[in-house]
Amino acid sequence: MLGLAGSVLLLLLVAGVGGLEETLLDTRWTTSELAWVTYPESGWEEVSGYDDASNPIRTYQVCNVQMLNQNNWLRTQFIPRQDVQRVYVELKFTVRDCNSLPNIPGSCKETFNLFYYESDSDSASENSPSWMETPYIKVDTIAPDESFSRRDSGRVNTKVRSFGPLSRAGFYLAFQDLGACVSLISVRVFYKKCPQTIAGFASFPETLTGAEATSLVIAPGSCVPNALEVSVPLKLYCNGDGEWMVPVGSCTCAAGYEAAAKDTQCLACNRGTYKSRQGEEPCIPCPANSRATSTAATICSCQMGYYRADGEPAEKACTSVPSAPKHVISNVNETSVVLEWGEPANLGGREDIFYNVICKKCTERVCSRCDDNVQFWPRQLGVTQRLVSVSHLQAHTKYSFEIQAVNGVSSKNPHPPNYYSVNITTNQAAPSAVPVVQSHGSYANSLFLSWAPPESPNGIILDYEIRYYAKGHSGAGNTVTSQRTEVRMEGLLAHTVYVVQVRARTVAGYGAYSDPREFPTVAEDGDRSSLQEKVPMIVGSVTAGLIFIIAVVVIVIVCFR
Repeated sequence: MLGLAGSVLLLLLVAGVGGLEETLLDTRWTTSELAWVTYPESGWEEVSGYDDASNPIRTYQVCNVQMLNQNNWLRTQFIPRQDVQRVYVELKFTVRDCNSLPNIPGSCKETFNLFYYESDSDSASENSPSWMETPYIKVDTIAPDESFSRRDSGRVNTKVRSFGPLSRAGFYLAFQDLGACVSLISVRVFYKKCPQTIAGFASFPETLTGAEATSLVIAPGSCVPNALEVSVPLKLYCNGDGEWMVPVGSCTCAAGYEAAAKDTQCLACNRGTYKSRQGEEPCIPCPANSRATSTAATICSCQMGYYRADGEPAEKACTSVPSAPKHVISNVNETSVVLEWGEPANLGGREDIFYNVICKKCTERVCSRCDDNVQFWPRQLGVTQRLVSVSHLQAHTKYSFEIQAVNGVSSKNPHPPNYYSVNITTNQAAPSAVPVVQSHGSYANSLFLSWAPPESPNGIILDYEIRYYAKGHSGAGNTVTSQRTEVRMEGLLAHTVYVVQVRARTVAGYGAYSDPREFPTVAEDGDRSSLQEKVPMIVGSVTAGLIFIIAVVVIVIVCFR
């Protein structure tokens, strides 16, 4: 902040911003009589004269040096104050050297006194206020720097005095001569003010000086159009000489605007340029692949097909999405695959390239996204290296993998990422376990069994292996094979319980056995299936015989009646 304040102060000094003077009274431009009040009448006298440029002027003079005890007063007209608290009086005058005057008493003077009197109206008269130091207020005794003799031409002296604070509507000036030979050539009454100025992109109004010569008057400022405050409060101090000093706070040009006219204006950035933040920086050309079609741009919009990622500053060039990866290689190992690929030919102007691997399981007609059981290493999305291992795939299944290339602006692109697609088929594997085995017929020496195929065949089922043994005699057991999902096992023992298990086989080998099931064979004299077939016939014969007997009995009873 000190540096900024110093720069503003330096700006003011370099620009030569000095105080302004506003005149309240100036006798140099008066050609008619001034008609100021004098006391006594034999004292000050109004006369006409000429200045150095031969312009006519009105002056007052007094030279009663031959008489003792002089007390000659001269009073101006009423001078309105105009809200001024301190005024300045510039006097131009000549004074005769007492030594050059012959035969004068020792009371000769070479000075005169300046007074003022405040009033709320133009109420003074010839006798009021009284011609004495009170109620007049003395400003100073005015002495010349140079006096003149008879042989010299008039040597004009210039003296400036100030007084204040003033608080009433106006005032009078009064001059007291105590025995000098004085010519009052001109009287100029003025006040000082600090001029309207612009510093540090802030505008400060004209400001009157304070009541004292050392006063500092605060002038609040406001930022110029299209500028914003950097710090508050925003103010300058106007000193007693009408000069600005001690700046506090500052403004800078807003975003979209740059400094101009020696830091007094903030102008809009031209088309094709921008400024993204408030500050002293100038407008700069748009970054690559962007444009500003209007003035006062704070950011350049990206061209079609180019984007900025979230959080990227306006200074960042717009970039595009990458092209598809190249040269994808797949290496299938049973139910897993290793995918490897080359970098895209076009990275979109960015370095934050990464990849997504999209897995799809395919049938003859359609492909759908893989389920959550499929595992990716090191990950599926946001892969930084160009190699991914995919496991836990289903055996003997077609898959399609899309290798997507993405970067920091892919989410801004309304279209799907560019990708390279590769199709693979996993190897066959051993099938899953066979479901529950069921019986469809039990005989003395054979069993007729069936089962459903494995839920996950994992390939082409070549055949099924049926393992069985008599309950309580497991041992190695016996096996038979079947290429169908049913079998009739022959050569069994009658009236015996057998434990049966089934498993399926692909080119990758056998799967797990089904859970053991127990199935009994029937006794030697028949089998279950033949008994089941004969029972309905026996029941039917018995029923028919009973009906015949009942009918005969009924006929006999009827006949014997």
